[in-house]
Amino acid sequence: MAALASGRLSRGHLASDSFQETSIRTYNLCLLGFGNVNRTLVRLLQKKNRELGERGIAWRLTGLATRRTGWVANGNGLDVDALLEDRFPAQSRGGAPAPQDLHEWLSQAKADVLFEATSLSHRDGQPAIAHIRAALEMGAHAVTANKGPVVHAYEELSSLANAKGRRFLFESTVMDGVPIFAMFRDNLPLIHLQGFRGILNSTTNVILSGMEAGLSFDESLAQAQQLGVAETDPSHDVEGWDAAVKTAALVRVLMRIPIRLEEIQREGIHKLSGPAVRSARMNGQPYKLVCRVQRTAQGVTASVRPEQVPWSDPLAWVAGTSSIVYFETDIFPGLVITENNPGLEATAYGMLADFVRAVKE
Repeated sequence: MAALASGRLSRGHLASDSFQETSIRTYNLCLLGFGNVNRTLVRLLQKKNRELGERGIAWRLTGLATRRTGWVANGNGLDVDALLEDRFPAQSRGGAPAPQDLHEWLSQAKADVLFEATSLSHRDGQPAIAHIRAALEMGAHAVTANKGPVVHAYEELSSLANAKGRRFLFESTVMDGVPIFAMFRDNLPLIHLQGFRGILNSTTNVILSGMEAGLSFDESLAQAQQLGVAETDPSHDVEGWDAAVKTAALVRVLMRIPIRLEEIQREGIHKLSGPAVRSARMNGQPYKLVCRVQRTAQGVTASVRPEQVPWSDPLAWVAGTSSIVYFETDIFPGLVITENNPGLEATAYGMLADFVRAVKE
């Protein structure tokens, strides 16, 4: 099977590099969801086999769960190439009864790491929170691209992970695979984050760019949908929910303040007209959907809303699917991270990097 072959290939690379075969460990990986993100993750795992092997890591896919496949588990490994070609196994469990729920699935798959990539529920973070909680309770690391568990259960899941000696990691939830959370956790000790502002939603950025080029809001939205940037139902993006959830995630993790979504002042871009957007740009202050947070004596103030940004501000130059965050700290008055037009592989890389952090740190 392809996943098992991946493990053998890594051992071969290690042998050629004078490593001992006993220095490598094969980890059982389980995927919740098999959409674009997890599919790209699997391809990236295959692509990075040699580099993983050099770090003592081999892998096999032992669990897959989707609405289409149900709970599929095989502790000896699934055929990865067949899955990527949409050839899902009718029976892959060596005769064992099919798992009936999440706990049975994780147990039969002998999960070491769960990759959670189900759809976001911004109101309560479920069922992703339950998925991650179950994985941690059963002794698996949990890696997610889903913002809901960070916003609604960060403290609980982090405490559970610590108690179980496992990791709950989520680098892909904000700005794809850019290591924002890891940067503060691992490389900026004793930094005091006073606030930040940024552009964190690509759909609204693409729509505003289209309006600046002469399209109406509806025409620009339709173009974004044709390009695959915007969903069929774009309300989550254009009403500011996605940006608000990302803002809340940054506040909870980096500022250690348990902000609720309803505490973030939120206004989307749907009220902006084409003439207003074009006039703002011509006057040197283009509209952007800006996330803004500032620490106060009582906690933080936070907002997501359209703002006119002058050309002297780095936020003004961010367009298309790019994003930016400008951190204000006690040591660095302006620490800026920009991501230029990322693809799906960037999101998948964030999950891959979290996998390496989880099993090697």
